[in-house]
Amino acid sequence: MARILVLYYSSYGHIETMAMAVADGARQAGATADVKRVPELVPDAVASKSGYKLDQQAPVAMVSELADYDAIIIGTPTRFGTMSSQMKNFLDQTGGLWFEDKLVGKVGSVFTSTGSQHGGQETTIQSTQTVLFHLGMMIVGLPYSFKGQIRMDEITGCSPYGASTLADDGNGGDRQPSENELEGARFQGRHVAEVAMALALGRQVRVAE
Repeated sequence: MARILVLYYSSYGHIETMAMAVADGARQAGATADVKRVPELVPDAVASKSGYKLDQQAPVAMVSELADYDAIIIGTPTRFGTMSSQMKNFLDQTGGLWFEDKLVGKVGSVFTSTGSQHGGQETTIQSTQTVLFHLGMMIVGLPYSFKGQIRMDEITGCSPYGASTLADDGNGGDRQPSENELEGARFQGRHVAEVAMALALGRQVRVAE
């Protein structure tokens, strides 16, 4: 059974909601899935004044834990077309794992959110994938077998690079992940889990031979 870590950062809860859907998808495929978040860098007083969602139940992850998983699925909101500083700060601490090749051959995947349709969803995912490549991970996206990403009857996130959601309703108000976006997240979780389990089985066969 593959072990999946859904590692996320979420200021207002949109990525938190997507992370839970990703984990559900991984479990549907028969994997175990833990959901953990990276530490907040914003002072509590500032975060509270800014309306951050501070009651998130997921435990805070430790960098050393990453090596214990077969796959890591990262969720981060977009900050000017790239990952959040909180996620970047966490990943910048993986130098020791990189030096010891602890993450080489593990599966990596990314999902995101933006405040608008053209807010940098694809660049955020791709720039995060760059870090995973440097760590030696094998990147998995959201294939077009998830047909929800090509629908034209509604505004929706998701791309072949990974699941995504739009966090603004277009009038400055809050928009929660749609069912189509959540299904994209679940699909990505299942897909990553299936790939991780297939790789694990292949390694077992080679060892047995």
